[in-house]
Amino acid sequence: MTGGSGTSDGADALSDLSGWYTAESATFGDRLAAAREATGMTQGDLAKRLGVKLATLRAWEDDHSEPRANRLSMLSGLMGVSLKWLLTGEGEGVAPPGDGGDMADDLSAILSELRDLRADLDGKVARLGVLEKRLRTRLKGA
Repeated sequence: MTGGSGTSDGADALSDLSGWYTAESATFGDRLAAAREATGMTQGDLAKRLGVKLATLRAWEDDHSEPRANRLSMLSGLMGVSLKWLLTGEGEGVAPPGDGGDMADDLSAILSELRDLRADLDGKVARLGVLEKRLRTRLKGA
């Protein structure tokens, strides 16, 4: 627990907590699983959003393998944690089990909804690109 009056910036508050996710006490896989759980995603949900197999995500969480840099960046963005936190446990991350509260739950729900909207938008943008390409191809052939 932390002392003090009131709450500070969420990032500061989370990084100051007991060292639960530091490099000395947690692995990359531990932090990945914690961040995924904090967003309310299942392993299947996250694997689908990343475009990887469920077995691949499980291997990352079990510390049998590690994602490439592009996937690390995607993980960070999808789960609202810093790359540094995912790799070392320092920086913007998630609160240790038992910390946080209603406000953290509300913020997680808001972040989760924002991520869902962003994923939907990304999918629609990709679909738009495919349709645009098909249209150009047809117009050139006409």
